[in-house]
Amino acid sequence: MAVEPPASNAMEFAAGYKLRIKTTLGECLEGQVLTYDKPSELLVLQDIDQTGPRRNLRFLKVNYIKETQYLGQSNDPLNLEDFILDTESLALREEAAVRQATANAERIGIGVTAEAQDIFDALSKTLPVRWDEKTIVVMNDVRVSSPYYPENVAGGPPAANERVKKVLEFERKRMSTRGVA
Repeated sequence: MAVEPPASNAMEFAAGYKLRIKTTLGECLEGQVLTYDKPSELLVLQDIDQTGPRRNLRFLKVNYIKETQYLGQSNDPLNLEDFILDTESLALREEAAVRQATANAERIGIGVTAEAQDIFDALSKTLPVRWDEKTIVVMNDVRVSSPYYPENVAGGPPAANERVKKVLEFERKRMSTRGVA
């Protein structure tokens, strides 16, 4: 049975059509059209004969297509009945993303200067830190108050206190050589 090519160029990119495409770069692709966006001239293809939940997609600008060959048509490629949706995995990924976003948000000081945030970020590279309003709390014991100089370090065991002062002093020197402070 001979495969009839589509009647017009517009039909050439109809969803479900299987095409062999040669690009202006010499690449030869075979794929099933998922969608074609005419305003942006962007064609989205799914590799032919892929099974399973993961599929390779290719996004092609139409002006890079040298020639197309119609290979036939299949069912709607976006038919959700053909896909197995792993909702448990998606829920776990969502939960992890929310935890990460919450942790990232907690690392941003509210109502603090950019310099204070830079100091917090520098301390966080080597020490566990968190914000307590505008005070930086290091190792849950040592507190660094505004304006965040070594003499503004208080609390905690003497060794931890000295460690924070050293890191803070080093970071202040580094910031002054960069012209930040």
